[in-house]
Amino acid sequence: MAYIAVVTTVGTHAQAQAMARTLVERKLAACAQLTDIESFYVWDGALQNERECRILLKTRAECYPAIEAAIRELHTYELPAILALPIEHIYPPYAQWIDDNT
Repeated sequence: MAYIAVVTTVGTHAQAQAMARTLVERKLAACAQLTDIESFYVWDGALQNERECRILLKTRAECYPAIEAAIRELHTYELPAILALPIEHIYPPYAQWIDDNT
């Protein structure tokens, strides 16, 4: 079984809580962790500096298409960042917990 960490950012902590709750309730992710961050990026040709909230989701690689679709459905951004990072090493009992909850 392959495992991934999916990362996205949203505009507010409340939006992150709602998205995290929905994705875990739908069993697309076993766990969602929220971190308030500050982002710098270029949008429409201008440098932006915004407060955002990062969501880190732990799941199985085979769930990626469904989790990406759900994030796109729930997201308010025109172009959401949706990244999946492979988990190369994982504690076997924790992997089993992810299996049991996705």
